[in-house]
Amino acid sequence: MKIGMNMLLWTPSVTEEHFPLFQTLKNIGYDGVEIPIFDTEVTHYKNVGKAIKDAGLLSSVVSVIPDETHNPISPNPDFRQGAIDYLRQIIDCCEAVNADILCGPLYQPLGTFSGSGPTDEEKRYAVEVHQQVCEHAQNASVEIAIESLNRFECYFLNTLSDAAAHAKHVGHPALGVMYDTFHGNLEEKEPVGCITKHLDQIKHIHVSASDRGTPGKGHVPWGDTFSALRQGGYDRWLTIEAFGRSMPALAATTKVWRDLSISPKEVCEVGFSTIKDGWAAAG
Repeated sequence: MKIGMNMLLWTPSVTEEHFPLFQTLKNIGYDGVEIPIFDTEVTHYKNVGKAIKDAGLLSSVVSVIPDETHNPISPNPDFRQGAIDYLRQIIDCCEAVNADILCGPLYQPLGTFSGSGPTDEEKRYAVEVHQQVCEHAQNASVEIAIESLNRFECYFLNTLSDAAAHAKHVGHPALGVMYDTFHGNLEEKEPVGCITKHLDQIKHIHVSASDRGTPGKGHVPWGDTFSALRQGGYDRWLTIEAFGRSMPALAATTKVWRDLSISPKEVCEVGFSTIKDGWAAAG
């Protein structure tokens, strides 16, 4: 098991000014960082990857679908091709930053809704797009973990079962699913039971508090969650995803209007202890 920290706590765009945070996280005990990648500047991410390696850390990547012209479930074939091209470029950035996993809701733009659930046609489009992307990911030694989001952020995949069914239809070893405890807290009838049911497809975990603040606080059943993962043989990333108000644009996107934790320092230190101690107790 590896403990990671998502850099979205500080910024949606990691640059040199954030590189000192890598050493801070290493000193706390983290194994790696999760880099948000929302552009396709490969050269930049090679520099980011070097800084991560120099700090003695590993990395994963989180991304999203930026807009309708890159929408995998659009009825417009040009937009679906835009999605394929974009995701392949994001994978190139993953390779540049030496990431082993690309995670996120990589199936529709955030905050767009049709007024109903996904259609069979949209499901077919998403499968076709992801199948075409998977070979590129496999060649880059990158795995893809598709994240289901709560119904207030998307309509295509809202539960872990939704994501698992999609992954099975894609049918490629490079693609699996991700479980986020924040979204599970909202959407899953059995937030722990769903983990056990789909553990064979889970490639990544976001450790996120019920209010997106400090993991260990709130009402996510941490002990039962870690037990389900460890006793089921999960041995991948446990990456903290927490949000704050330091970046106005990101705060607006994630609907954060108040402080959810005392400080980023608290998130990093208490969150790390929550995972480390919880994992030890689950053994």
